[in-house]
Amino acid sequence: MIIKKLPLGPIEANTYVIFDEKSKEAIIIEASGDANSIKKELDALGANLKYILLTHGHFDHVFAVNDVKKLYPKAQVYIHKEDEVLTQNIALQCAHFGIDGVERPKIDKYIDENTELCFGDNKIKIIHTPGHSKGSLCYLIKNDLFSGDTLFFEEIGRCDLFGGSFSEIEKSIRNKIFTLDKSIIVHPGHGQDTSVGHEIKHNAYFGENSRY
Repeated sequence: MIIKKLPLGPIEANTYVIFDEKSKEAIIIEASGDANSIKKELDALGANLKYILLTHGHFDHVFAVNDVKKLYPKAQVYIHKEDEVLTQNIALQCAHFGIDGVERPKIDKYIDENTELCFGDNKIKIIHTPGHSKGSLCYLIKNDLFSGDTLFFEEIGRCDLFGGSFSEIEKSIRNKIFTLDKSIIVHPGHGQDTSVGHEIKHNAYFGENSRY
């Protein structure tokens, strides 16, 4: 499995291209901007794009969904139902940050922890982690967790936006992420990678050596 990280869009949210060498199937997690950059990576791999998986509905993570969908019309766009309200109000989100509005992303299916997804022989475990938004999801593939804006390197996602909740993000991180194997690599929605073990010890909010 090959993982490519592309910081794209107006706030440089990380889009991840994940490729299965055997089946030639790929998924992307987020579509944060510049569909042509995403296509360039997929073309270089000779990949067939199967899914566009969204961790949540904030504008910086869905910025290029429709553009990618135009390039790969068979790719399915998935998000949690609880974040439908965010995707419906993309223009308001953009206006709040002083950014030109984008077209509402077209969603093919709403998913949750009971949804079974795979590409090639790789199973995708869906973990509902509300707190940054009501419908925030993490995706676990083998030893790699794609955490969106729930968990960052030694930090957590902000909870002051619509649907955010500090108490919910604490439960999500402590009960659903910190209970995973410590060796799991965490690929966040912004910034550098970390690991579950590192965050258990060093996370500023919920780690053993927390500062807050």
